[in-house]
Amino acid sequence: MDYRATLNLPETSFKMKANLTQNEPAVLQRWDKEDLYRRIQEHSAGRPLFILHDGPPYANGHIHLGTAFNKILKDIILRSKRMAGFNAPYVPGWDCHGLPIEHNVDKELGEKKKSIPTLSKRRACRSYAEKWIKIQKSEFKRLGVIGDWDRPYLTMSYDYEATIAREFNKFLLSGAVVRSKKPVYWCSTCVTALAEAEVEYHPHTSPSIYVKFPFNGDFGDIEPSLAGQPVQVVIWTTTPWTLPANLAIAFHPDFTYAVVRVNGELLVLAKDLVERVMAEWGLSGWEVVCTVAAGALEHRTCRHPFMERDSVLVLADYVTLEAGTGCVHTAPGHGTDDYQTGLRYGLDILSPLDDDGVYTAAAGVYQGQRVPQVNRQINDDLRASGHLVHENTISHSYPHCWRCKKPVIYRATPQWFISMEHNDLRANALEQIKQVVWTPSWGMQRIYSMIENRPDWCLSRQRAWGVPITVVSCRSCGEIVKDERIIARIDEWFNAEGADAWFSHPVEDFLPPGLSCPACGSAQFRQETDILDVWFDSGVSYAAVCERHPELASPADLYLEGSDQHRGWFHSALLTSVGTRGRAPYKGVLTHGYVVDGQGKKMSKSVGNVVAPQEVIAQYGAEILRLWVSSEDYRDDVKVSDDILRQVTDSYRKIRNTIRYLLGNIADFKPERDALPVDQLDRLDRWALARFEELKERIVAAYGRYEFHTVYHALNYFCGMTMSAFYLDIIKDRLYVSGTNSALRRGAQTVLYQIAEGMLQLMAPILCFTAAEAWDALKGRTPQDDLAGSIYFTDFPPVNSAHRLDEATEQRWKRLVRIRADITRALEKARAAKVIGHSLEAEVLLAGSGELGEFLADQEPMLTEITIVSALRLVQPQELSGLEICLGEEVEGLQVAVRPAPGEKCERCWIRSTSVGSFADHHTLCARCHGVITTMNLQDQT
Repeated sequence: MDYRATLNLPETSFKMKANLTQNEPAVLQRWDKEDLYRRIQEHSAGRPLFILHDGPPYANGHIHLGTAFNKILKDIILRSKRMAGFNAPYVPGWDCHGLPIEHNVDKELGEKKKSIPTLSKRRACRSYAEKWIKIQKSEFKRLGVIGDWDRPYLTMSYDYEATIAREFNKFLLSGAVVRSKKPVYWCSTCVTALAEAEVEYHPHTSPSIYVKFPFNGDFGDIEPSLAGQPVQVVIWTTTPWTLPANLAIAFHPDFTYAVVRVNGELLVLAKDLVERVMAEWGLSGWEVVCTVAAGALEHRTCRHPFMERDSVLVLADYVTLEAGTGCVHTAPGHGTDDYQTGLRYGLDILSPLDDDGVYTAAAGVYQGQRVPQVNRQINDDLRASGHLVHENTISHSYPHCWRCKKPVIYRATPQWFISMEHNDLRANALEQIKQVVWTPSWGMQRIYSMIENRPDWCLSRQRAWGVPITVVSCRSCGEIVKDERIIARIDEWFNAEGADAWFSHPVEDFLPPGLSCPACGSAQFRQETDILDVWFDSGVSYAAVCERHPELASPADLYLEGSDQHRGWFHSALLTSVGTRGRAPYKGVLTHGYVVDGQGKKMSKSVGNVVAPQEVIAQYGAEILRLWVSSEDYRDDVKVSDDILRQVTDSYRKIRNTIRYLLGNIADFKPERDALPVDQLDRLDRWALARFEELKERIVAAYGRYEFHTVYHALNYFCGMTMSAFYLDIIKDRLYVSGTNSALRRGAQTVLYQIAEGMLQLMAPILCFTAAEAWDALKGRTPQDDLAGSIYFTDFPPVNSAHRLDEATEQRWKRLVRIRADITRALEKARAAKVIGHSLEAEVLLAGSGELGEFLADQEPMLTEITIVSALRLVQPQELSGLEICLGEEVEGLQVAVRPAPGEKCERCWIRSTSVGSFADHHTLCARCHGVITTMNLQDQT
């Protein structure tokens, strides 16, 4: 007789091979066809709201791994919130305006870009954005991200553009918007002003020069001993191209300045810097002739080295002793501090450059030359004229344009600004930052310091593709007209035609009848042609989306983006909301690091270390990407490589195989028919339920804290160690060998079913495809069944205190596990020594004295079961004589020996037993298997 046929071997429709790359697209197609997102929202109606407001990715190019990481992270959070009992809608969006799109359209247009009408270019930009929105939407959906993909928000939609203009006009009416000529970051490559958030800092090598400015008049008026002697003030700069704009030299009011005689010249610099500067110049034989207070120099003048004008000596407390000479070259048109000093001393805000970074006539002999290339010429000329003291280079962090990656300049141009001080915007924003929950917590200090120190917000951009700065001003006197009726007309036109209306309609279409300038009475007006900073566009998304979509609310519970958004979206959203609502637009902010390669290096196409999400999906499936996202502690930079993805794939395989094993062993189990109550379960089964109860608590809490790497590691450990290496390994015998309807087997199945069901729910936010497939197998669902019965409509498994063990039982189990570890170690040594093969060939002899011996005696049957051996006996230490003894490493005082078990191998269960051969009808079976077979035969007969 083939006794193996009588075993309860596992079977399941949940296959070993995942085939994710083939199966996932079919699942996604079904989600679309049956409108899964809408149905989930209907199911969640009436539950507490949780609003994660989606930061809009830019509609330009395929998504990269960082974008995929961000979207998957959001999806995990939203799925986990729904399963935690919340109504968690998701309205995705796209950022559609701005320079990158216009830049790419310009490249497509070629020479036509110079002559194409503004409206035609805007239409081309809109078409370009629409193309990439369609592509990116498909790529995001392929990641398994569910949301309202049929109704996303777009910053270029008419209603959104109307909201942008409306929110800007609120600032305008409040008096917070000002037009001023002050220095701003300027990209002469992209030909536009840049905001702080559009500037990146990269290493850069600049010239480092020391230049002499001859002192005007007689220095003897300050120091009599130097009467009639020429004196020169020495400045230091790393931007020689700003020297044509020099109007002053700044001294710190509290510093003492020295007049140094060196090589026959008298040079002025800070007393505390003399030795360092002379060493840098490589000079010796110098002497300090005298010292003077900075106050004595104020309002004196020096002669500019090559411009036909003087340079005023001024005082400023931002001067430091960290570098240079303590005498600071000051160009009010090219620096924030310089600008403030210029205002204080009534200096011109001079910036002799055009928009392309070329000198105008105000730069004198350098007219027509481009900066910073002109640096070399200026340095050579200064050397030739004798004004250059020393020249070197310096490597430092320098601002670059976020788009073209070229170095930017700081230049004074007429721009539109939101004042950080008007209506206490800065102070109010700083106070609101403290009310927000920042994850990680250091995010609060980061954005706090940015707001605390940032200048006024430069809003204007000299480009075509964006929402215009909707300002109407008087042609005669320049007065800005602030009129609610104009704003109402703008809102009406923009809602009907979008922001194009500003460029397609004459100014008269936005004016109420009979309007005249409140300042001069003129009836002639003009429209501003600059567009708004795109960070303003995305910043007001709370107004355009959260406040206008009926299923959403504001402030949002969570904003989630990369850590660079402290100076980007989080920043602009905070300022716009505080400036108009008096509060932050978010209750919580979560940030993640950058995606880098396996060595922690930034990904670069030129280096060849870029990992594209499309390639990962094609090889592994989106499920592996999702598991990778959960595996990383996103608070730091996130590493990815082929090796890392292979490790994640191995983890996925272990989890999947555990599920497959669970499902296979409950294929004939119907919980409503076969489940046993907890109090009838075996002790080992109760232990497994207690471990699963711990897992539930840990994972649900981790989801709530957004600690998904904790979920990943907890699942891995539970599947690999708690289940596969311990519980499943132990109960395999009774699952396969015990009678089909025996209490031992049905009890184990009761536990397996509860664990399978609960574990699928716990992993569903991350492994959404696998959990759904396994859930259908668990519940006996077919592809034709309605989605309403799928896992997407379930919650996390509830807490069940009845599954907990008391403290004494927990301690007993911990001790049993330690003893098992020592026995396993002894079995491994015996196997290596060829004493036994499989552990079922072994008899384990245990010796322990005192309380340990009593514990072993009490737990002998359980120890036999959990060590998976044929026999286990307690003996006195002397009975181990002649056997190799393993001393306990986990349990002090334990002695373990292993020898071949007595008896023959049972043909059915493979346990060695002296009862084999005792039964004439089944002489190859042990007593247990004989009983099972006899019972089965009787059942068959009835």
